[in-house]
Amino acid sequence: MSTLSLRLPNSLHEKIRQLTKEEGMSINQFIASAAAEKMAALMTESYLAQRAKRGDVHRFLTVLNKVPDTEPEEKDRL
Repeated sequence: MSTLSLRLPNSLHEKIRQLTKEEGMSINQFIASAAAEKMAALMTESYLAQRAKRGDVHRFLTVLNKVPDTEPEEKDRL
């Protein structure tokens, strides 16, 4: 584990303190969880951007053209 000195605005620190008390967790757990969530979001965005570069519109449209042109069933209508 690493130790990190972190500066937060007082209002943010107080809100985190309130939330962690309500949730029954430590501030350390809260900050670690928040950092992990943000990291996962950024990594997912990067992953999807890389996958999008591999996309091929022509192949997509070829597959899409194979889908029958029919009305959806009643239960699937909006």
